[in-house]
Amino acid sequence: MPAAASPRFTLFTASAVCAVIILDTNIVAVSLPSIARDLSGSFSDIEWVVSAYLLAFAACLLPAGSLADRFGRRRMLLLGLALFGAASLACGAAPSLLLLDLARAAKGIGAALLLTAALAAIGHRFHAPQERMRAWAFWGACMGATITFAPLLGGLIASTLGWRWIFYINLPLVIALAFMVVRSIEESRDGSAARFDPLGSLTFAGGLGYLIWALIGANRAGWDSAPTLGRLLIAAFLLGLFVMVERSQARPMVDLGLMRSGRFIGALLGMFAYAACAQVMMTLLPLYLQGGLQLSALAAGAGMLPFAVAMLLTPRLGMRMAARLSPAQVFALGLVLVGVGNLACAWATGQGSYAAFALASVVLGAGAGLLNGDTQKNIMACVPRERTGMASGLSTTTRFGAIVLAIGILGGILAARSGQLLRDALAIQAPEALGAAGEMAIRVAAGDLQAALALLDPRLREVAAPLARQALIGGFEAVLCSAGVAALIFALLVGVLLNKPLPIGQALHQPEPDIANI
Repeated sequence: MPAAASPRFTLFTASAVCAVIILDTNIVAVSLPSIARDLSGSFSDIEWVVSAYLLAFAACLLPAGSLADRFGRRRMLLLGLALFGAASLACGAAPSLLLLDLARAAKGIGAALLLTAALAAIGHRFHAPQERMRAWAFWGACMGATITFAPLLGGLIASTLGWRWIFYINLPLVIALAFMVVRSIEESRDGSAARFDPLGSLTFAGGLGYLIWALIGANRAGWDSAPTLGRLLIAAFLLGLFVMVERSQARPMVDLGLMRSGRFIGALLGMFAYAACAQVMMTLLPLYLQGGLQLSALAAGAGMLPFAVAMLLTPRLGMRMAARLSPAQVFALGLVLVGVGNLACAWATGQGSYAAFALASVVLGAGAGLLNGDTQKNIMACVPRERTGMASGLSTTTRFGAIVLAIGILGGILAARSGQLLRDALAIQAPEALGAAGEMAIRVAAGDLQAALALLDPRLREVAAPLARQALIGGFEAVLCSAGVAALIFALLVGVLLNKPLPIGQALHQPEPDIANI
């Protein structure tokens, strides 16, 4: 690294790398209906556009951190940027959904390399407590600003240039960042880093992948079908094998002994609940705004601002509350707000009013904001200081694993409920169209109403169009109710578990942040 490079330049570069990951993740959600229409995709297909990226990202976080420590943070940053840029080009040029999904998975691997190396580079450069605190505050401000405006930018790009430019926009950013990395990031390694664990990494990735395949595929094949049950069995076998592999390691990627701590389990459940009931809505709610309220991609991106702004502002309130309330109380309050916010959004979908939805989404965003930083802090409080790196990786993996699982489960609820409501409505008003109800519901959930109506005789389309839209709204109402009830149940469980005492002699650690809302 040139001698002229300043710590501020290092911090800016590493923060910009993380911001690009957030930008890429959150602008894609608004463009999903456009992708479905252009590539003739069903709801299951666009689920994979999101899940392929998140699955690869979650599965590679732990091994990526080990690689960055062993082979150098700057080297992994440059490798990650090269892979991320090449995959972005492949995403934009993808002629089919299968190739798009494969390219998205490659981007997820690149994003994992970038995230772990960027955070490690910041931690390596800033040592004194005060300067580390200021560095992470700047990093957090960059992430929050990107989260807030990413959906709006995504809607703007999708509405003007087309969805392919959602991915092409990464290319000049990657080139600029590569130049900045060379100029500002010094090479650093951890000589005592744990060795790479290929068998553990493969069994975890495979188990999670088969589980997501089962959840998403069940929308078409059925929950009791042989393919679904077979995938679930393979997932259980691979995840069980992962546990056996980790138990045999002297220094495992995941310290399974921590699972004997009720407080640690409570903290992980809190992270899971936050991601599965709140953070996942950054992906699902734009689909409702476009399919249910018939907003354009640009308007849907703007429509997410109340949620995003509330999520950006409430962590400061959470810091003040933490001085008066216990971690269990703050955590439970955040999950209660998430639960109430989801239920309020479910009510708002029935009203058909964006104003009602916007107010409800503020409550949901406020709960997410309270939890956003508190999740990591409580996980880090439960581990010995020498295992904080492992705990940080595990918490981030839990976060993104939960989002992927939630997309599969909530997507299944959306498809099943929408299909049932559409069948019931068609049975009364257009019984001739009943045979196409299932496929129609899947197309409508993906945001492609025209493709759904094309399945019908032209004389039935005028009658079926409002029925399909109302079925979709009913499906989202079921999704939001399910997420709301789950958050309230998790609030009770987490509140009880986090009240358990810490192990003797263990102090609360100042956490290294893990990236949020990607």
